[in-house]
Amino acid sequence: MSQKYADRAVALATLNAVLDHSQSMEEAFDIAAAGAAGLESRDRGFARIMVATTLKRLGQIDVLLDGFMERKLPASAGPARNALRLGAVQLLFLQVPAHAAIDSMVSLLANSRYAGFKGLVNAVLRRVDREGAAVLAQQDAAMLNLPGWLWHSWVKAYGEDTARAIAATNLTDPPLDIQARENPAHWAQILEATLLPTGAIRRGFGGHIGELPGYDEGAWWVQDAAAALPARLLGDVAGKSVIDLCAAPGGKTAQLAAAGAKVTAVDRSARRLERLSQNMERLGFEVPVVAADGVRWQPKAPVDAVLLDAPCSATGTIRRHPDVALGKTPAEIAKLTALQDRLLANALAMLKPGGMLVYATCSLQPEEGAARIEALLESGTIAAERVPVDPAEIGGWSDCITAAGDLRTLPCHLADQGGFDGFYAARLRRIG
Repeated sequence: MSQKYADRAVALATLNAVLDHSQSMEEAFDIAAAGAAGLESRDRGFARIMVATTLKRLGQIDVLLDGFMERKLPASAGPARNALRLGAVQLLFLQVPAHAAIDSMVSLLANSRYAGFKGLVNAVLRRVDREGAAVLAQQDAAMLNLPGWLWHSWVKAYGEDTARAIAATNLTDPPLDIQARENPAHWAQILEATLLPTGAIRRGFGGHIGELPGYDEGAWWVQDAAAALPARLLGDVAGKSVIDLCAAPGGKTAQLAAAGAKVTAVDRSARRLERLSQNMERLGFEVPVVAADGVRWQPKAPVDAVLLDAPCSATGTIRRHPDVALGKTPAEIAKLTALQDRLLANALAMLKPGGMLVYATCSLQPEEGAARIEALLESGTIAAERVPVDPAEIGGWSDCITAAGDLRTLPCHLADQGGFDGFYAARLRRIG
């Protein structure tokens, strides 16, 4: 393989791992890129864009390719199928010249045990180049790029127009959102970024995070503007004892520490906690960490507040993690809601009387959001009351507050300024 196609090789290896071996995109990409000696930052970025765009547009691409082939490829030809997908993405969405897009995919196969498919890949991609744009123009991208059950769940929850707006936003590139330890206006200027009403700093998509001013000295951390809202709902936490439950990778932990909380980070994954500790060290925060199951673990004494960012389907983060939608099923959602109920009950039991709990998920599924709070309150296991969110607490974004007073951000909110991750959060006060 020519070195000039190293970026495509990384992209193809990543797709093979994600689509044929159910590996996460982040893990698969890091492994593939680490194996490409001398891969420049620009080529690494392009490889990532190829993979992300392919996963975001997978439904459209597969329908198009199936229409251009007399017979489907056998299951054993996975890498050849993925080469076709990457070639189509380059031609139709990334404006790569036809000779480079087609030759790169044929060359990668020619140097593999799938060389027998190079003629078919060449022929199909040439047809994609000639006829693909016309086919795309007739497709319903919103429906094709989502599993049917997920699309229908969003239509039921938010209406078809909003579901389409969410799906459209998920096809765009996400901005880079940053939270500063202090003086966000200063860092917005230094980073040539926009300061949002909540204090989040927003830059455009792309670039190497570690090369930006202030990163090495721990002046800021990366965190989506919506992901930063739940911690704000705890109010003034200075000097208060706070448990960050299911804490890794640590964005919310950093928020609480920066606000002066006596925060303890709890997560069941020791490996993820190690990464959290590394982030806290870079930022200059001393945060105790506990590797424990949040369903059972309890602090030695009741605390003032708990922030529970519960494990969930993560369907609100598809724009950033386009592999999320591929492996999820309604059955998995049901398992997650049972876990969320157990975590909620245990989190509420950690609180002093009058203590505050914020429950959050990065899911768009109502059953992982308000339904869990209603179930908890109706159970009456531990007396608690909902504390509605005021728009002033979240930068005045009243559209992000539900009728019940909970936080609900959608990817299409603030779309003209780059959108949000989809988040739900509710605030409860323990009674008695």
